[in-house]
Amino acid sequence: MSTISHQIGWKTAAAIVVSNMIGTGIFTTLGFQLSDITNTYSIFLLWAIGGILALFGAFCYAELGSHFKGNGGDFIYLKETYHPLFGYLISWVSLIIGFSSPVALAALAMSKYLSVFNYTFGNGFAIAAIFLVAVSLSFSLKTSSRFHNFFTFIKIAFIIVLVILGVGLSESPQLGNSLNFTDSWQNEIMLPAFATSLVFVTYSYTGWNSASYIAGEIKDVQKNLPKSLIIGTIFVTISYILVNYIMLKHAPVNQLAGKEDVMGEAAVNMLGPAFGKIVNIFIALQLVATISGYLWVGSRLTQAFAKHTYIWKPLSIGNTKGIPVRAIFAHAVIATIIILTGSFKEIFVYTAFILQLFASLAISTVFFLKKKDRKIFKSNAFHIFPAVFLLFSIYILYFTFIHNPKESLIGVGIIAVGIILYWVDMRLSRQYQNKSS
Repeated sequence: MSTISHQIGWKTAAAIVVSNMIGTGIFTTLGFQLSDITNTYSIFLLWAIGGILALFGAFCYAELGSHFKGNGGDFIYLKETYHPLFGYLISWVSLIIGFSSPVALAALAMSKYLSVFNYTFGNGFAIAAIFLVAVSLSFSLKTSSRFHNFFTFIKIAFIIVLVILGVGLSESPQLGNSLNFTDSWQNEIMLPAFATSLVFVTYSYTGWNSASYIAGEIKDVQKNLPKSLIIGTIFVTISYILVNYIMLKHAPVNQLAGKEDVMGEAAVNMLGPAFGKIVNIFIALQLVATISGYLWVGSRLTQAFAKHTYIWKPLSIGNTKGIPVRAIFAHAVIATIIILTGSFKEIFVYTAFILQLFASLAISTVFFLKKKDRKIFKSNAFHIFPAVFLLFSIYILYFTFIHNPKESLIGVGIIAVGIILYWVDMRLSRQYQNKSS
């Protein structure tokens, strides 16, 4: 357990939430959505639903994080509520997918956005960026906080300036826009594509639960954890809707559909080629905070998980300052492997599918909290939050599996490997204990 002098306040915790959420998704997924969904009301509804689900999830995690003390998040909730197998699986998924994939995707997006300078920033650049951030997080909690807060400040300032410019500047009459406020949204929200678009949206909101993983490092956790989760989630939801409005306002559908660097396309139209390139630089810079946030939080979850295993135990060892350096670099290495073995969209879909599945399992544990155990929401109406979250999750997972079977089966395969590793780990642990005794 961290001492008070090494604990962080709600502002740093909220910064982790914001930096983990705002990143790859918001600056890349609109192009995938516009391939099937083009009505502006439909797009706004997608992002509003994502924000509501994230907020409801944050309410649940605030309650769970206040009840289950210490670092670990989903690992602790599932292990204590269901069975150690579920705790093992969420930790395995977090090591391989949950935190390493977003790091890989953020680094790939950095490369894509910087390629506007007529130079191909490829996989080598993405991998180098990951390891540079990993090194910066390896010294002390104070150094990590300063580094992370600096790049999160750039992220937040960039979003605010971008929104002001995007809303204030007029669209190009020559190029047109993607805004479509007709009644076609009524038909679009009934399409399977609407449900599959939600998987991109929910991925973009991934990170609303991040501060709960480091509850053991937060001062006055019962007060500051809910505050950081809720403030961070509300800020991000408003930002997401406004950023989508800007991209739709400043670029036509045929320029954005199917593209990854959608904000870059809109920025060039909005500000001209020179200033558009500057926007690309800032998008790349703010993605540093995304990489930092996921490496920071993911390493803590991996450390908490590794302490209770045989195979992964070496990853639980920290340096003299208590920083889980081995876990940080384990995530960096896995992110590198992911970059070298998959396409951007393929990684995106199987990551989103598997994270939605395990977020649902973790949220379901809140039903096992008795009324007297809840620290924040005493009313039984609280159960509306997890119920709505789980219903939408089933809806999203079903349509994702139907329309993206290959990526969904990759996710199922990763879970299957985790089940095998669990039994191997348990057997090795028993053998080691028998030898020791």
